Amino acid sequence: MTDINCKTIFKASKLLLVLMLLQVSACTGQVKEKTVSDKTEDEVSDKHLTIKQNTIFPQIHTNLNGMVRQFVRTIHQDRKGNYWFGTNGDGIIRYDGQTLEKIHIVGISPHIRVLEIVEDKAGNVWFGTSDGLVKYDGQKFETFSITEGEKGFDEEIWGLAIDKNKLLWVGSIGGLYHFDGDQFIPFPLPNSMVENPEHKLSDKLVKKIIEDKSGAIWLVTDGNGIFKYIKGEFTHLTTKNGLTDNNTADILEDSQGNIWIGTYYGGVSKFDGKTFTNFTKDGIIEGIETYNFHEDSKRNVWFTAEGYGVYRYDGVSFTQFTTENGLTTNVVQSIFEDNKGQLWFGTWQGLCIFNSEKFVNANEIETWTN
Repeated sequence: MTDINCKTIFKASKLLLVLMLLQVSACTGQVKEKTVSDKTEDEVSDKHLTIKQNTIFPQIHTNLNGMVRQFVRTIHQDRKGNYWFGTNGDGIIRYDGQTLEKIHIVGISPHIRVLEIVEDKAGNVWFGTSDGLVKYDGQKFETFSITEGEKGFDEEIWGLAIDKNKLLWVGSIGGLYHFDGDQFIPFPLPNSMVENPEHKLSDKLVKKIIEDKSGAIWLVTDGNGIFKYIKGEFTHLTTKNGLTDNNTADILEDSQGNIWIGTYYGGVSKFDGKTFTNFTKDGIIEGIETYNFHEDSKRNVWFTAEGYGVYRYDGVSFTQFTTENGLTTNVVQSIFEDNKGQLWFGTWQGLCIFNSEKFVNANEIETWTN
């Protein structure tokens, strides 16, 4: 089956994102793990968008035995080797070495979006979802609500990070918090704002959080640039002091200490602590919307350019990979390297793996993905 035109995919993805953001999550309740069949999934409401089975687009590559209707937006492999797939509306999927299953947590919709997955030093796996914060301690799941009472839009968690002091940072639609294991403690940002901000979701949203080697916390906001926090002091990075675009989408510190920044309208840049280098403006990178940064075990930096496939930077030059190179589609939503050195790509048309030579359907290498 031929690849769908990337512009069509892009427009459809934007429409679907807006529709999904209007959904209100269910209330919390007792936590229990069990597997649910994909037959219980809701059908896509707009039949005109349904092309094949429950998927929005034809799945050229595996969609985890039909469990994923849209795409996998985040992947994590824990210290025990379990694979965790966070989906865009189909909840949490796990492979424990024997069974591929969809996880159902009582009190949470099976159709939650999973926006971030991190693991702490104790081996607990944390999920930032559209229904709040979820913790898995190896035996059971537990949910934590930011607001008391019925959950709403503010519960949606995009940013999640654990710093060197084991402090959990949480960025939600409603603002930035520290989580102490029991309650969410607000951590307000400065009132500094860019001129004429263009918020996509919320002026309080912190979408991405990382801690760099110096212990500084980098906070990617929704339309208000980036805040750098260290030793009680904030620095506000905007287009006025070198940021390529105030609508930032993703951030990564590489092994050399460089900060990579992806934006919605300004492409990708690298910050060495003093100078910003904008590779998109310089004509090296195609595509103005960039995100999904990942540094692999060989120190290559990978990222997505919306509609233009993925790029790999080897420290000297960039290599672009598209459908012409075997990529499933030019719209990629997640990049992850497992403990075998395999790079996984979650796309709009299924999961594929780059095995150091070429892109292949994930189930050609990992047959359990079906």
